[in-house]
Amino acid sequence: MLRYPTTARTLRNLMENPSQTAAQQKVHFHYNHTDSCKFSRWTSRECYEFMYARQWHKVVDFYADMVKGHTSLSGLFGKETPAGHEDAEIREDHEKSELVNIPVKDKSRDKSGRWARANFMIVLSYHGGSFDGWQKQPDLNTVQGLVERSLGEFVDEKKAQLLKDKNLPLEACALVAGRTDKGVSASQQVCSFYTWRKDVKIEDVKAALDKAAPGKIRVVSLTKVSREFHPNFSAKWRHYLYIFPIDDVLGEKQGGQIWIDGSTDVHQQNECGKSDVDKSNVNEINDENDELVHGNKPTKFEVGKVNRLLGHLEGKLLSYKMFARDTKASRNIGPPTECFVFHARAIETSIPCAKDGSHMKTMCIELVANRFLRKMVRVLVATATREAAAGADDDALLKLMDATCRRATAPPAPPDGLCLVDVGYTDYDIRHCLIP
Repeated sequence: MLRYPTTARTLRNLMENPSQTAAQQKVHFHYNHTDSCKFSRWTSRECYEFMYARQWHKVVDFYADMVKGHTSLSGLFGKETPAGHEDAEIREDHEKSELVNIPVKDKSRDKSGRWARANFMIVLSYHGGSFDGWQKQPDLNTVQGLVERSLGEFVDEKKAQLLKDKNLPLEACALVAGRTDKGVSASQQVCSFYTWRKDVKIEDVKAALDKAAPGKIRVVSLTKVSREFHPNFSAKWRHYLYIFPIDDVLGEKQGGQIWIDGSTDVHQQNECGKSDVDKSNVNEINDENDELVHGNKPTKFEVGKVNRLLGHLEGKLLSYKMFARDTKASRNIGPPTECFVFHARAIETSIPCAKDGSHMKTMCIELVANRFLRKMVRVLVATATREAAAGADDDALLKLMDATCRRATAPPAPPDGLCLVDVGYTDYDIRHCLIP
């Protein structure tokens, strides 16, 4: 594998300061692309800065309105009904089992052990900017932590006593279809919990969850399902949407320059008071043409080009190891890296900005697959955008599958634009999709 240093400036600094430590002298390398677009392709730093120099606070606010029920993803694309789960009513075991394609056990079986417990399927909508991701972690405000604390009052007496003996908080155990990262929202995330108590009412469970964090998390539906149902292992596909602002750049009206290293006050804040731009190096933005100053490298791209790039992924079982990040070594080769993409589309649309009554032009990328690797969606979005701007061939994403290093793909796009739309438990049907 051939690599070359990021800039000559780094090497010059090393020669001028030979006394620096090894950590201070670390040189970053980029993948040596060999196609005709190699000189117009953004570096990792340039891609990162282009991605983060956007009005993400408006996307975050849009997702906040979605969770509150003021807007919907289906309405954004002119659909009459939302894709996926539409059942807000209580269903009996056999009805829901058919919905998630799970066989019902013989009713004559003596219900003892695990079969004596009641299993509940919960579909949640939550605002990613209000939480530190799904997975429960010490001293962090996570969705799983909030859900399990809220469900603690429905734990059976045996487990409650066990937790008390161990000086542990009274919490239930919630399983989930897929963990979302910090900043990622969900329209219809699926989780489940079980209890041996016979007196648990669905209305009480829904009320406990809805009052946990009003405006930040909401129960879309709650049903009693088969004991065999598992939100992750029973799922047949996952559905994501990424909203990327393309109208203008963050800081456009602040004199034509933006600093994203935390040294100025041009950071936009979302309703939770969190900065929508991560810390990074500085970069200049041209106010007249809305482009980053990257020499002769293009920074405009066509949404239609992104759509053509993604279209080559549809209907294929491929290894996406080059598009994953932070995965375990055992999941970096072989079948654990393979995903089947059912649907991959990009379209230009606009989202409403409730605070000022305006609309912002955006690119929406929709991906449906049987599974996704860690940060795979965000890397695909960033890489497809980078390749479109560079003018790469339409099969560029397919060619990157054979790369020898993950530096061949772009760093992950910001989590603020990503939303888990739905999880499917029946065979894939394009009618579930938002973008035709």
